[in-house]
Amino acid sequence: MYIQGYAILVSFIGFSLCFALAAIIMSWIVQPKAPGKLKQNTYECGMKLFGDSRVQYDVKYYLYALLFLIFDIEAVFLFPWAVAYDKLGLFALIEALIFLGILIIGLVYAWKKDALRWH
Repeated sequence: MYIQGYAILVSFIGFSLCFALAAIIMSWIVQPKAPGKLKQNTYECGMKLFGDSRVQYDVKYYLYALLFLIFDIEAVFLFPWAVAYDKLGLFALIEALIFLGILIIGLVYAWKKDALRWH
């Protein structure tokens, strides 16, 4: 009974690996084989290249993105809790408050470290 389920899983993984291997082989076959200075340049919408393509970004952009992800995931976790609140009871309310408390502590910490100030 369980062997059939595993056989389906193993065949799915096998087909996935074969598909990935076929895609890699096909991309190797159809890739252009005449490298040149122009082909190795960065594409800039037809404009002449100038300067280095590597640009250093300030850490604050990553910090804002990380904070956004944290509070976005908070919403993802709290939405199912709010939908099923009637059936969960007091224990789930306490768990949600602990979860929110941890996130609020993190927000206060970031605020105190001046991580949220746009310099």
